[in-house]
Amino acid sequence: MKIILCTILSLVAFAANSILCRFALGGELIDAASFTSIRICSGAVFLGIIYLFTKRNAKHIAYKNQWLMPVMLTMYALFFSYAYISLSTGTGALILFGAVQATMIISGWISGERMNFIQFAGLFLAIAGLVCLVFPGLSAPSPLGAVLMAAAGIAWGIYSILGRQAKDPVITTAMNFIYSIPIVLIAGFLISSPVLITSKGVFAAVISGTLASGAGYVIWYAALKGLSSTRAAIIQLTVPVIAAIGGIVLLSEVFSARLFIASIIILSGVGLVLSKKKG
Repeated sequence: MKIILCTILSLVAFAANSILCRFALGGELIDAASFTSIRICSGAVFLGIIYLFTKRNAKHIAYKNQWLMPVMLTMYALFFSYAYISLSTGTGALILFGAVQATMIISGWISGERMNFIQFAGLFLAIAGLVCLVFPGLSAPSPLGAVLMAAAGIAWGIYSILGRQAKDPVITTAMNFIYSIPIVLIAGFLISSPVLITSKGVFAAVISGTLASGAGYVIWYAALKGLSSTRAAIIQLTVPVIAAIGGIVLLSEVFSARLFIASIIILSGVGLVLSKKKG
């Protein structure tokens, strides 16, 4: 039950990130570099405060390839924000989750995880549902936007895979965010782009950094301990469904029969994958 609860909460957090990013960047309330910098910095402060108040053992900070996780986190956050400048929501979602699926499923295959026929059918069904969900928003992607979003998906996939080795999710996530601060600030400084900052944009970035990212990633690490790479990859296909529902409730987006049908298809496909042990 703990793994199930952590998985559900983390998926809701991921969807919240998409909604907040769509709200802030799509509404031109803040520029991509500022949004990402505030997101990472606020997440680091939030997790640092939690670390101090919980008085966790600093000896648990060390983990294998600890330098790689902050780099992957920064790559994901930056590329995700900049990709959506030139991509539609549907096209970006398809490229992002396609890259995540490929990265984590290949990693699982290399480590010995295998899917049986029913699981392959579930994966195909879930991806078909994703295509159905985002199809009206699909458009020919700009080459740069497509590359950035694919890189974001690969980075997130690697970040999730490495996160399975975290002994203490709070400390590991806090260190990842703290180590990411200089990287994201330098990258933001080097990338030449107009600065746009509004109070609403800053608020969205802070909520994204503290709750949707900081707390969400801690919970995701806890969930990963009970999920294989393959299952962790496929279950994330539910995020667009949650984000779409959140968009209807919070952003007054329109509910449609297509959303309902696509959601049923995606959830049915994910259910098939999760209903069987790896074969």
